[in-house]
Amino acid sequence: MRKLTIQEYELICFLLVGNPKAKQIIEDLVKMPVEEMDDGGMGSLRFVRENMPDRKFGKQISEITLLDTDKVPVSFAIFLDKDDHLFELNVFKADFSNLVKFPTPPYIPLK
Repeated sequence: MRKLTIQEYELICFLLVGNPKAKQIIEDLVKMPVEEMDDGGMGSLRFVRENMPDRKFGKQISEITLLDTDKVPVSFAIFLDKDDHLFELNVFKADFSNLVKFPTPPYIPLK
């Protein structure tokens, strides 16, 4: 387990812009540890809630597709659990390769 990096935190905050639950979710981000997921090096994270070990996927609330530095599209999505708490930052690179560089602002989404 570890804390979010600044780059992860900034991207998640960007993904939450306009979401009515953003304020509460961002407050949770500051104190919530994460675990790196076994996704082949793409960069997905699971948010750890120590008092709720058997959480289940609920819904996706945000997504953006950006280009990695090698010009391969990468999807970043935020998932909540069934209780509307942060569940995962899902990262999916179109060619299944490792994420070369985590995105930094400005984020320019693919159309």
